[in-house]
This record gives sequence, C-alpha cells and structure tokens, in this order.
Amino acid sequence: MGNRALIEYRSENTSDLIKIADAFFDEYAVPGIFMVYGEMGAGKTTFISALCRKLGFEFQGSPTFSLVNEYRSGKNVVYHFDLYRINNTEELAEFGFEEYLDDSNWVFIEWPEIAKPYLTGQTNSITIEDRGDYRSIQF
Repeated sequence: MGNRALIEYRSENTSDLIKIADAFFDEYAVPGIFMVYGEMGAGKTTFISALCRKLGFEFQGSPTFSLVNEYRSGKNVVYHFDLYRINNTEELAEFGFEEYLDDSNWVFIEWPEIAKPYLTGQTNSITIEDRGDYRSIQF
C-alpha cells in the first residue's frame, strides 16, 4: 500500500457510504487492486456496492457462488471477487484468478488472504469493522 496513511471513516447509515465512496475516489483516482478485509457481516459487499454505483454500475450482489462479478462500461472495468468459499490456491488457479489481476481495472477482493500468493504487485487495503452503532471504514 505504499506510505499512504490510513484514514478512518464512520458510516452510520447507507447515505454515509455515498460520502465515503466520494472520499475513496478522491484518494484513488485511478483503478487498482484492493484487498477488502472485514469479518462476516461487517459491510464489505455493501461498501463495494456503493463504489460500483459511484462508477455508474448497477450492482449485481455478492459473487459468493460465482466468485466474481464483472462490470464493464466504456473504459471502466470492475471485478468484484468474494473468495470466502475458496479453500486453496489451486482452486484460484483453476478459476483463472491471475488473469483478472490487471491494475488498470478496479479489482475488489473480499476475503483476500487466500489470494496473497497471487498479489505480488501494488495492492491497496480497505478494512471494514462493525463497531456496534457504526461501521469503521479505513483505506
């Protein structure tokens, strides 16, 4: 992630997510690979949905069973991965995961721990935590 300092944003409702998505795109004006960390139910998919909407895409939901949702429009390409059900790196290889890792696209990877052997280039982190009465989102 380089020397970029993490900034914490507080989300108490879905309208906060739009403002946080704006701040995200102020910070990250160009595509890249983003590892999205958080416990089950923390709001990872919900935040990625807000980011996709800001890019002009109608969000299709979590790719839990398909592993990846792909969004294309003009020059924008988004790959949203949910690797929760992946058990080993061989499954990623069989799926062709490595072919999606082009940092000229927006790549969001939920549960990225299993993919770390493939993430050898520049990556960025988003961490989402449920703090009870709000969500903490850091990037």
